[in-house]
Amino acid sequence: MTGNSDGTGASRVDWDAAAASFDDAPDHGLRDAGVRRAWAARLASWLPKRPGDVLDLGCGTGSLSLLVAEQGHHVTGVDLSPAMVELARTKLAGRDAVFLTGDAAAPPVGEQRFDTVLVRHVLWTLPDPGRALRHWRELLRPEGRLVLVEGVWGSVSPVGISTERLTALLGPFAGQTRVERLSDDPALWGGEVTDERYAVVAICG
Repeated sequence: MTGNSDGTGASRVDWDAAAASFDDAPDHGLRDAGVRRAWAARLASWLPKRPGDVLDLGCGTGSLSLLVAEQGHHVTGVDLSPAMVELARTKLAGRDAVFLTGDAAAPPVGEQRFDTVLVRHVLWTLPDPGRALRHWRELLRPEGRLVLVEGVWGSVSPVGISTERLTALLGPFAGQTRVERLSDDPALWGGEVTDERYAVVAICG
């Protein structure tokens, strides 16, 4: 997923160049039926039961957006890379979805508000994750939710954001918050993983 160039040093051109092969990773393209089912089941448990408006930030090629749309929600996807956005539009052609090119930290959605803000593997790349979270909270309707899939990768020079840091950043404005460990579910990743991967679902009043 691609959100902002400042956190990783990767430019929009880099993400554009990666777009053609981005879906080759099992958890990006969700081409394997088992991986697809695993993500669909998790999303069904994280998202509201009633159809609503979901903002998918750093949407990449739209693989999660497609699963969300298949569950009856209206999707607005935002990604920094125009090439990713074009692939997402193609992938969701005919679906109840709109895709925009823009910065995940400050998505170009104007006054529109959402029932859910969904973000996977983007928050850790942002230069000020706390500020991004506060802004995303402002994009939610009352009792809306943040669904944040993050992790910490690598052992020598680990990168990412820990559950402790993320939940602490959410503390001042999130109400009910739950954390789900994802590392021990190989179906999500197309195989075993050894790093820290998790999801946080935060209901914001």
